[in-house]
Amino acid sequence: MKYILEMKGITKRFSGVTALSNVDLKLKKGEVHTLLGENGAGKSTLMKILSGVYHPNDGEIFLKGEKVEIKNPKESQSLGISIIYQELSLCPNMSISENIFANREPMSKFFVNYKEMSRRSKEILEYLDVKLNPATMVQDLSISERQMIEIAKAVAFKADIIIMDEPTSSLSMKESDKLFEIIEKLKKDGVSIIYISHRMDELLKISDNITVMRDGQYIATVPKNEASVDSLIKLMVGREMKDVYPKRESEIGNEKILEVKGLEKEGYFKDINFSLRKGEIIGFFGLVGSGRSDVAKSIFGVASLDKGEIYIRDKKVNIKSPEDAIKNKIAFVTENRREEGVVLDHEVRVNVTMATIKNVIGKIKLIDNKKEVQITKSEIKILNIKTSSTEQLVGNLSGGNQQKVIFAKWLETKPDILILDEPTRGIDVGAKSEIYEIMRKLASEGVGIIMISSELSEVLFMSDKLFIMREKSIVKELNPKQTNQEEVMLYSTGGVN
Repeated sequence: MKYILEMKGITKRFSGVTALSNVDLKLKKGEVHTLLGENGAGKSTLMKILSGVYHPNDGEIFLKGEKVEIKNPKESQSLGISIIYQELSLCPNMSISENIFANREPMSKFFVNYKEMSRRSKEILEYLDVKLNPATMVQDLSISERQMIEIAKAVAFKADIIIMDEPTSSLSMKESDKLFEIIEKLKKDGVSIIYISHRMDELLKISDNITVMRDGQYIATVPKNEASVDSLIKLMVGREMKDVYPKRESEIGNEKILEVKGLEKEGYFKDINFSLRKGEIIGFFGLVGSGRSDVAKSIFGVASLDKGEIYIRDKKVNIKSPEDAIKNKIAFVTENRREEGVVLDHEVRVNVTMATIKNVIGKIKLIDNKKEVQITKSEIKILNIKTSSTEQLVGNLSGGNQQKVIFAKWLETKPDILILDEPTRGIDVGAKSEIYEIMRKLASEGVGIIMISSELSEVLFMSDKLFIMREKSIVKELNPKQTNQEEVMLYSTGGVN
């Protein structure tokens, strides 16, 4: 048996729209096989067919050489397939062991055998080298720890195939390395991994083979040793890597539009000093926990300051709330897109006008629907938001288009200062390129941008100056044109003082 899984000629249509067209996927035992493609390429649809969420219109699935029909998720699990979604599905008010064995609890006559459940959970956690107490409540765990519990669940299922959808999107570099160690261990024990990621550096690090999809079609499968970032991007989007990051077309102004002096919030950050000029993009890089996002939130008034001063155009301002920030022409695109950036079960038009609702209130104190639609259509055109209409629910858009809706919402406030916290997290290369274009255009119009990012290439290519944070402080200011990834990492990890 050469392949543990073969998906042949998989086709899926939704209301006449073809999401997948004649797609093949082959997976070997003990292999990490990466699925790569832009949002909307069909990766998730293909995996939902494998996990029993969707049924294909055409095509066949073979497991260990035997043809199977996967009718529902439970049946998929019984066949040894487990999926870990980007949005984790654990129950926070239950313990680790209860989550690992949810709906499959070991029984002692008529009662759950909690002692046995704890023992088996401990065994699995030790196998994964995860140092957690099985009795710990999931709500008390970090994102990375919850990710490990999802893997523990898959191991408890005795899965032959584990699907991981953007597993490192919320993990630090150190946490990601820990995950890669676990993946290597699973590989050696014969577990096959289907890995979905947009992060080129990591997929080249851990993949054995990479399958590229585009517009619901199979494009190519490339062995890792024959792949490069440039070649993969070209397969994905049909253009070179150098075209992903747009060049600066305008000069940075001399006018200082923002200056912060001695900002401090006990336990979060200390002695933060920097300035931002008109049309400038400054980058902030640091490991998770360095304090980057907390600084941004305090400038925007989400969190209070203990010490320090904020000046806008040399005038001292007192920002105690997001409303104060908006009045001072500051906008903030949060890293937590789905929970804090958009309202998923509301229409595009509602999300776009949310921060400027007063502008669409009519004479009789009711929302002027016509005006709301007009504004939204304008933003859809400007930002190239791919949506069927202004009435489409935001939750049904791709991650990249959700992010552009958030941009639209804040651009309607006409900001002078735009704070972007992980602006391209979890979105594909094509959507990233569009976000970068938007940033460059805004900078050319005089908007000052603060960008927080965990992607080294992003902060180096897009920033005019770069601040490195470590242990809640700025430890270094670098010129992106005169540094490299190695130097940035050395400062952020304490290798250089």
